[in-house]
Amino acid sequence: MRTSNHLIGVLNFLTFLLSIPILGGGIWLSSRANNTDCLRFLQWPLIIIGVSIMVVSLAGFAGACYRNTVLMYLYLWAMFVIIAVLTGFIIFAYAVTDKGSGHNVTGRVYLEYDLDDYSGWLKDRVASASYWNKIRSCIRDSKVCAKLRRQRGGVPESADLFYLRKLNPIQSGCCKPPTECGYTYVNETGWDTRGGYVGTNADCTKWNNDQSQLCYDCNSCKAGVLASLKKSWRKVSVVNIVILIILVIVYVVACAAFRHNRRIDNDEPYGETRMEKEQPSRIHF
Repeated sequence: MRTSNHLIGVLNFLTFLLSIPILGGGIWLSSRANNTDCLRFLQWPLIIIGVSIMVVSLAGFAGACYRNTVLMYLYLWAMFVIIAVLTGFIIFAYAVTDKGSGHNVTGRVYLEYDLDDYSGWLKDRVASASYWNKIRSCIRDSKVCAKLRRQRGGVPESADLFYLRKLNPIQSGCCKPPTECGYTYVNETGWDTRGGYVGTNADCTKWNNDQSQLCYDCNSCKAGVLASLKKSWRKVSVVNIVILIILVIVYVVACAAFRHNRRIDNDEPYGETRMEKEQPSRIHF
């Protein structure tokens, strides 16, 4: 009996520890939202799941220590719900970030991004006018494009060096015009547009050398945000999958230990040892 309670207590302590990387993943996504991704609603499911596992683990730990059957029932049901929610969140994260990737461009190391490569709920939300206004303001205020500048003695980086840089998706999509526009490089966020553009890419006409505008209204910028989200979510999802597998194993073992405790409680009344129960009763005359 004691062994089972100790095992349940250890398992609950382990699930408490497992909640830390889940909560950390949510906080990391939150910091990414403040710096680059600028989508602040996506980290909350992870933070809520992490906090829930912490609370439920503490309840299960208390139930194991004090042999509180009600707390143990609540712990097992709550853990089942949390595992189901975490599984759904992982599936959702992979589903909404399934499509879309960067394109290689001749003579460029960095990739370029096209909004038409993406589809589904996340694309529609990011591309919506009301929501994009908030994201655009966040990207502009984060100074992500201003951080591209590299000057040596007041001289901007040369075009050849700039083309060899590995830009992140938001830098590539929001801080410069698409390569097919054919604009001449001046500096990292300045391009000579004389001669105009005769193609069909609407992003080329949206480009503006004004540092408060740049390509923030371009579809390539929206695609860059989606690509950045995909990269961030995939990293977090890998950790979540590992944690989910461990949680399932812990839950199965906890269920088995709890059933073992219940069986012992039913077979052995409180205050009576198994040996005493198995001894034949004496008949007194």
